[in-house]
Amino acid sequence: MLMISLTKLEKKELHRLAHGILRECLKLRCVNYDEDTPLARGRMGKPFLAERPDIHFNLSHSNGIAACIVSEHECGIDCEEVREYRPAVVKRAFSESERIMIEEAPPEERDLLFFRLWTLKESYIKAIGTGISYPLNTLEFSFEGDCIISSQTDCRFRQIIIDGGKYAVAICEKMSSVT
Repeated sequence: MLMISLTKLEKKELHRLAHGILRECLKLRCVNYDEDTPLARGRMGKPFLAERPDIHFNLSHSNGIAACIVSEHECGIDCEEVREYRPAVVKRAFSESERIMIEEAPPEERDLLFFRLWTLKESYIKAIGTGISYPLNTLEFSFEGDCIISSQTDCRFRQIIIDGGKYAVAICEKMSSVT
């Protein structure tokens, strides 16, 4: 995984940067990636390398940050700039226990907690390639210290909080058996 935190850039520039990060990550696997590299798409539109389906990747970018993961497993990554959480999204996309976790958190911790949970959910749906149509409220996370507890036992999740809580990054790798 590689990520870069930047000052505010235009969306188009962040997209270009994310693909540049992917290019560098694929070089480590002796894969040349450029605008002519053939890509194919999965059933729901998730791109993959047409000539190297054994290599999985995913990109993300948000206000001031771009991230990439390359893996031998289906994978997803999401990065978000932490901003004010939206209670309507919590009601729609979070489980009851996640909603309670956010409501019971000290007010100064709620925004980061929301985006920690949100990025974990996004990384999962990006890993499985279904997009936002997945019923997010059925995907549940909690935390025990630094450990991420998930209702998805066939996945490995990791999370990084950057710049004192300014950004949350989550990674999901779908495993045949979790190690």
